[in-house]
Amino acid sequence: MKPAPFGYHRVSSVEEAVAALSAYEGTARPIAGGQSLVPMLNMRLLRPDALIDINPVRSLRRVDVDGATGAVTIGATSRYSTIETSGVIAERLPLLARVVRHVGDRQVRNRGTVGGSLSHGDPTAEVPLACLTLGGRVRVQGPDGVRHIRMEDLYETSYASVLAPCEVLTDVVLPEAPAHSGFLECCRRHNDFAVVSVACVGDRDRSGRWSRIRIGLGGVADTPVLAANAAGYLEGSRLTDEEIREAAQATLAVIDPPSDVRASAEYRRHLVPVYVRRALTAMRDGADHGRDASSSDGAGR
Repeated sequence: MKPAPFGYHRVSSVEEAVAALSAYEGTARPIAGGQSLVPMLNMRLLRPDALIDINPVRSLRRVDVDGATGAVTIGATSRYSTIETSGVIAERLPLLARVVRHVGDRQVRNRGTVGGSLSHGDPTAEVPLACLTLGGRVRVQGPDGVRHIRMEDLYETSYASVLAPCEVLTDVVLPEAPAHSGFLECCRRHNDFAVVSVACVGDRDRSGRWSRIRIGLGGVADTPVLAANAAGYLEGSRLTDEEIREAAQATLAVIDPPSDVRASAEYRRHLVPVYVRRALTAMRDGADHGRDASSSDGAGR
């Protein structure tokens, strides 16, 4: 199929983008990588009056580190491939560096953008899950100025963010991350959408006790979710096998998995504690051996 007719405008600043969106009174859409937007246009699931091309906006491509706080700011049009190969990201946000390697294929990662994924709001997407687990917040700019939104508050439901029609997501700010992390997802086949995904981070002190643990889950609700109670249970623990099993079971309290063409709700509910246990165990064992853990499993393989 081909998209319905639309106008096209290239802008050179965020202010121009906001003005262009406002001129269409909310019936236009910003575009950068287009890896999610273009298929939706072709299937006529979206019929905007215009596309506002924000690729020329240089400020949206930055990856900066705040020297005082250690926070990393990633511009909205930063490509997945940039994140994948960035030395800054590898050093400061290793979870994000690993997670993007599970996004689509090489062609998708060369074009797809961080801001596009965050705006699109696919509940199975890896980047929103990683940013949620890392405690990120996005910055958006609109006719009324700039506002900051925590990742926990970014989505109303699947594919629906709280961004206003004339706002542009400009970047995501991720605080200094814990030292250790893990990521695991179940896919039917390589590069497919995740059936279930789990991300976790934490610090371990010299005595072997863990702190700052966060556990994020994808594909198990309308939006990516944090298993805060399960993570809280593990604060100050040594991540023993029994403690991990208890925490993994506790994550079931925050999920409401869907049934779709990839898996039933019952199957997802079965997988969640299994994958949480594996991800936490891998993070613990990776800390023991000076490495982190990341993998993707194919269901039934």
